[in-house]
Amino acid sequence: MMINEIDSVDWESMGHAYGPASDVPGWLRGMASADPGTRNEAFSDFYNAAHHQGDVYPCTAASLPFLFKMADSPVSPDRGSVIGLLLSIGRKSLDMDPEGVYFTPDGTESRAHVDALAVIGGRAEAFVRWVAAPDQEVRRPAIEGLGLFLDDSARAVEVLRSLLPGDGLVERLLVVRTVATVALRDPAVHGAAAGWLEALAGDTGQAPEVRLAALVHRVRCTPGELGEAVVPAAVGLIREIEQAETGGDDDAPCGAEAEPDVAAGAAPSPGVPPQVAAAFKDLEQHGRVHAPTTSLLEAFHTLLGDRVSERSALLAEQLCSADPGVRYDAIRMARELIGQWRGDHSGLVVLIAGCLLPEDAYTSAAAAEALGALVPVSEPAREALAAYVEACRAEHGPGVWAARERLVRRAHQEAVRALAGLGDLRALPCVLEALDEGTDAWRAVQVAGHLGGAAGDLTPRLSKLLAEVDFSDASQSMSANALVSALRELGDPAAAPALATAVVAAVREEQWHTAASALKALASFGREAAFALDVVGPLADAQDVTVRAAATAALWELEGDAAGVVPRLVELLDTHENDEAAAVLGRIGQAAAPALPRLRKMMAAGYEWTRVYAVTALWDIGGDAEAPAVVGTLLTAWAENDATSNHVLACLSRMGPAARPALPRVREELTLLRRSGRFRSVPHDEELQSACRSITARA
Repeated sequence: MMINEIDSVDWESMGHAYGPASDVPGWLRGMASADPGTRNEAFSDFYNAAHHQGDVYPCTAASLPFLFKMADSPVSPDRGSVIGLLLSIGRKSLDMDPEGVYFTPDGTESRAHVDALAVIGGRAEAFVRWVAAPDQEVRRPAIEGLGLFLDDSARAVEVLRSLLPGDGLVERLLVVRTVATVALRDPAVHGAAAGWLEALAGDTGQAPEVRLAALVHRVRCTPGELGEAVVPAAVGLIREIEQAETGGDDDAPCGAEAEPDVAAGAAPSPGVPPQVAAAFKDLEQHGRVHAPTTSLLEAFHTLLGDRVSERSALLAEQLCSADPGVRYDAIRMARELIGQWRGDHSGLVVLIAGCLLPEDAYTSAAAAEALGALVPVSEPAREALAAYVEACRAEHGPGVWAARERLVRRAHQEAVRALAGLGDLRALPCVLEALDEGTDAWRAVQVAGHLGGAAGDLTPRLSKLLAEVDFSDASQSMSANALVSALRELGDPAAAPALATAVVAAVREEQWHTAASALKALASFGREAAFALDVVGPLADAQDVTVRAAATAALWELEGDAAGVVPRLVELLDTHENDEAAAVLGRIGQAAAPALPRLRKMMAAGYEWTRVYAVTALWDIGGDAEAPAVVGTLLTAWAENDATSNHVLACLSRMGPAARPALPRVREELTLLRRSGRFRSVPHDEELQSACRSITARA
C-alpha cells in the first residue's frame, strides 16, 4: 500500500539539491529494504540530496507521511534511523523563520519548512507511542521528538517524567534534557518543569549523572540564576560518578577499538594530496563522544560562558576523572576553552600533558594534538612532550614515526610535532627520520621550520625534497608550498639555489602561487640570494600579478635599487597585491617618498585592510609628519574589523611615542577576556597581547 501511495505523488514536479526529485521514491523504498547496504545507501542519498546540509525542500516535506508510516511499522528494519531522519527534518524546520520565504535550487519560492512542521505536528502523537518501544534505537530519537513536536506541553512533560525510572543512563539523560527543552518552548510549563529539575538535582537516590543533568538543565532553564554554588556542586557530582556506571576501566585505553591498525604510510587515492586525505580521516573522528555526560558538560560550559576560572575548575575535574572517556572528551573542551579565552591556562595545559600515557595511545594522540594546536601557551607541557617522545622511541624503537600500529604512530607523530612547534630540538631525530625515510614526511615538513637551530641538518633534506616535486602535478602544490614555507622559516641562505630552481619550475608549469611563495622565500635571504637576480628580474614583468609583486619585492631585497622598484610598486598599489607592494614600500623607507601621494589616496578606500596597508607604509616612509592621520586610520580600521589588530599593533609599536593617542584602545584590549587577533588564533592573540603590553610599558 505504501509503495502505491509513493507512486501517486508527483515527484517529478519537485526538486532537491541536485535536480528533479524523481529519485526520492527509490530512496524511500530503499530505507525499508531488508538489505543493510541498500538501506545505508538510501539514507545517505536522501540526506545528501533531499535533506542536503539540513535543507528542507518540497520533496522533503512530501516524504514525511511515508517516513512516519515506516517508523510506525514494527516490521521496518531500521525504525530508529527513520525517526532520526524525521527528527532532523523537524529540527531544521523549527530553526527556519516561519514567516520566511526560501528558494529551491531552481529559484522557486518554497515554504516547505512550514508544510513539514504541519505534517510532523499532525502526527506528533506517534512519538508518544515510540518512546515506549522495546528498541532503544527507536526510543532515543523519539524522546527528543516528543519534547519538540507534541503540542500539549504538560502531557509531554508528564510522559517524559514517567520514563525516568528506565534502565538506560543515556535515555535518562535524554529525558532530563528534553524536559528542559519543553520548558524553554512553553512558558506555561516552565515553572513546574524547572522545579522538577531542581528537586531531581537534589535527589540523592538518583544516579549522580542524572543529578548532574538536572543541575545543568535547571541552569539552562534559568541562566540568570547561575549562582556561586553551581560549579562546586557540579564538581562534586562529577566526583561521585562511579567508574562502573560509565562502563570504563582505569587501565583500558579509551576508544582504541575505533581506530583500526593499518600499514604505516598507506598511500592516499591517486591525485589526492596526503594532507587532504589526512584531513578527511580526522573528520571521521570529529564529534565522536566517549562518555554519556559529554554533551551535558558541553552544554554546561556554554552556559558558563566567560566564567573562565570556574570552567577551568570544572575541566580540571574532568581531566582528572577516573573514566578514560571523560578524560578524552575533556581534552577537546579544554583545547576550545584555551583557544577562545585569555588567561593563565598553565594548569590546564599541565593536565592535558598528563594525558600523554604510553599505555593509551588513543588519548595520548588527542592530548598531543591539542598541545600542538595551543603553541605557544603549551610551553608548560614541554618536558612531558619530550618524555613521551622518548618513551615511545624506547618502547617501539627509533622507527616509531612509521610504526605499523596506527594509534602508536599517530600519538608519536603528534607529540613530535607539538614539541617541534615549541622549537625544542629534542624533536629533531624524529623529524630527520621522517624526512629521510619518507613515511608521512609531509607531517614533519609542517613543523620543521620551527627548528631553526638545526637548519644545517634540515635545509639540505628539505631542499632535496623540493627538487623532487613534480610541478606539472597540481596535487603536489600543497607539499611544494609547505617545503618552501619551512625553508623560509629556517632562514638558511643555503636553501636559495633550491628555491631559485623551484621558481623556474613553478613558472614553467604556471603554478603561480608556489612561484610567488618561493620568490618571497628567496627575498627573505636578502643580498645572499643575489645570484638569483637572473631568475627574479624577468618575473617583475610577469603576467600573473601575484608573481609580479613577489618578484618586484625580491628585486628590492636582493639588490636594493629603490629607484628601479618604487615605480613598479606604485603600479602594484592598484592591484589585489597592494598589501605586498605597500609592505615593501614601507621597508624601503624614505627612498619610497614618490609613493606617498598614492598611499594617501588609498586612505579613503572603503576596504579597511587597504587603509591599514596604506597607512602602515605611510608611517614607515613619512614618519612623524604622517602620525595623526596614521593613528586615526589604524584605530578606525581596528574598530571596523578586529582581524586587522595584529597589523595595527605592529605599526603602533614601531611608532613609539607617536602612537600615544592610541593608548586608551590598547589598554582596553588588554582587559578583554576573549581572544582576538587575526583568525582569533592562539599565536596571533598572544602576539597581540605582547605588542599591547610593550606599547603600554613604553607610555
